[in-house]
Amino acid sequence: MNINDTASFLKQGIQEIVTEAELVKKLERRKKENKPLKVKLGIDVSGPYIHLGFAVVLRKLRQFQDLGHTAVLIVGDFTGKIGDPSGRSKTRPQLTDAEIKKDMEQYKAQIFKILLPEHTEFRFNSEWSDRLTSRDLIGLASKYTVARILEREDFAQRLQQGLPLYMHEILYPLFQGFDSVAVKADIELGGADQYWNLLVGRELQREFGQEPQVIITMPLLAGTDGKLKMSKSYNNYIGITEPPNEIYGKTMSIPDAMIVKYFQLATNYTDAEVKEVARRLKAGDNPKDMKSQLGKQIVKMYYSAEDAEAAAQEFERVFKHKATPTELEEFILKERKINIVELLVKTKLLPSKTEARRKIAEGAVYINDERPTDSNLEIIIDEPIILKVGKRKFLKIIPGY
Repeated sequence: MNINDTASFLKQGIQEIVTEAELVKKLERRKKENKPLKVKLGIDVSGPYIHLGFAVVLRKLRQFQDLGHTAVLIVGDFTGKIGDPSGRSKTRPQLTDAEIKKDMEQYKAQIFKILLPEHTEFRFNSEWSDRLTSRDLIGLASKYTVARILEREDFAQRLQQGLPLYMHEILYPLFQGFDSVAVKADIELGGADQYWNLLVGRELQREFGQEPQVIITMPLLAGTDGKLKMSKSYNNYIGITEPPNEIYGKTMSIPDAMIVKYFQLATNYTDAEVKEVARRLKAGDNPKDMKSQLGKQIVKMYYSAEDAEAAAQEFERVFKHKATPTELEEFILKERKINIVELLVKTKLLPSKTEARRKIAEGAVYINDERPTDSNLEIIIDEPIILKVGKRKFLKIIPGY
């Protein structure tokens, strides 16, 4: 591909670019110099799973790698202890060093399901941010105005609603932007909700005498609820290392209205192939069949074609023919007698006693295919039982007293 074709290829599926002309210029110069571009991506290592929403950005980063460029992943071991306020209506919990280290160990294995190790660099932003003195911090803060920070929609809304906005949250974009200065990033990728943070990096580079980075943002993928963005915080995510059956089953649960968007953002389908999916749905093809095609495609991307077919068959067996899954997660219960509500919460099948009582009242809880109707029911576990919540949550309870 020539430079313009390369730029057009990299623009596919993006939300916004600042600016395309600068991207072309950087591509041309690096081609002449025979040097790879440094493409930066910040990593929020809160929680153990990389999900399909974050994979949208990672897969765009992989496209840059396939063209010979270097992915520079910034691990927020410093900024993670501040807590990214982007899109938050309240202050985000701050992470500890131990939490960041633990999650990062799991992240690397997952990241390399998408990225090429030989074209990937990991940098921890404590490397430079921990060394900033009070004088350095004041100097950094002097390069950006309060007015620009408060233009952010999430900050403005919190102020209008009388909700707290803390100084450490205002400083967060500066520290994240300073990462771009530290690694001399040519390009920075991020989700659409990171647009303001990425702009700060671009402007700080200019203030420090560097060529400003090109900003590329990617659309946000809604979670399995079809409403909120996919997030571990909202528990509406599909993790790329979850078992194939789980990935396929969760994909089958997305709203029909999200099918085309998932093909566009969660698979490697071309624009033409996505348009064909949209045409088929509009022409009356069964959404369930299209979701099956989608689920198999996603499983195939992160596992194999054989795993995809097996997951589809297992789904049909369990949900169409009302069978019990062939493989069940087990929970060893040390009590012989336990209240049904307490059991549902103890096994983490449901998050609270209130939710457990609600599900029992709805008839969504099963014990060995029978629906309990009394939240005060006491269960005696003398032998293994199968506990089921809704259509997809199964657990085998093993007596361990």
